[in-house]
Amino acid sequence: MYSFKNDYSEGAHPEVLKALTDNNMSQEEGYGLDSYSEKAAAKIRAIIGSPDSDIHFLSGGTQTNLLAISSFLRPHEACIAASSAHIATYETGSIEATGHKILTVETGNGKITPDLITPVLIEHHFEHMVKPRMVYISNPTELGTVYSKQELMALHMYCTEKNLLLYIDGARLGSAIMVKEAGLSLHDIHDLSDAFFIGGTKNGALMGEALVIKNNELKKDMRYLLKQRGALLSKGRVFGIQFSALFQDSLYFNIALHANSMAQLLTKKLKSLGCSFLIDSPTNQIFPVMENCIIDKLSEDFQFYTWKIIDNETSAIRLITSWATPEEAVGNFVNAYKKAAN
Repeated sequence: MYSFKNDYSEGAHPEVLKALTDNNMSQEEGYGLDSYSEKAAAKIRAIIGSPDSDIHFLSGGTQTNLLAISSFLRPHEACIAASSAHIATYETGSIEATGHKILTVETGNGKITPDLITPVLIEHHFEHMVKPRMVYISNPTELGTVYSKQELMALHMYCTEKNLLLYIDGARLGSAIMVKEAGLSLHDIHDLSDAFFIGGTKNGALMGEALVIKNNELKKDMRYLLKQRGALLSKGRVFGIQFSALFQDSLYFNIALHANSMAQLLTKKLKSLGCSFLIDSPTNQIFPVMENCIIDKLSEDFQFYTWKIIDNETSAIRLITSWATPEEAVGNFVNAYKKAAN
């Protein structure tokens, strides 16, 4: 049974695993002060064009979001996010557990725009309510949509004017960057945000994310905060080795492109068979709409999530491809759909 449930079902990309094995017996400093982490951070700084940005390696996306948001905000400050945002849906109230309210806005495509933020600022205008201070976005969104460079520039400009921090969840950032039409680079992501993270877990690493902090006001005492929340791992080298391998010879971007390509091939083939889609996604997450009887049949041979019930007869499912998805798996799914639909 082949899984299209997520992009972290496999272990690590062979080059990442080889790097871990090759450097297994060397002795290094702990807690992220090892030479591998320093080398990985230097590679990232070179790509984003910022020698002064702080880079911290953490274990996973939820931990990174929790630590970053709770550290960047004062106790009375809140975060604005789409109602579909990961922090508002699938992180078990981790942000609220730190005492910070999430102010959600409805958005059909998962993307936040200045006109959606303005009403929130108007409503929360005095000290009897929480103070909006941060805008959280993910790129890609939970619906697989991506921000164009123009959209991100407009959002960044608005946040700067309104004295709001802009934080980007980059769990699948490689996928967003490899959408050519969006016109975004890792350098742009850095320039157009206060902080963001580069996801490794969902793009070839065993685990790990790289938190990048550009805004100098947000850097203070971060290693203290990492330690306090259990995020400063003694074997920090594990992250450094992986990210150093991922950013060697453009591996990070190449494998993200493969994940996108497999999803778009799947989209093209399903559309040719008359399948419709919940939303137009150019990334490695796609949401085909199918009859429930077809979904039941496909679930006998493939794993995936039913994302949304459309009506009594049809539902949207979510299919995710990864750096490891073979074209054969795409072909097998399409053939199974064709058989079930006839």
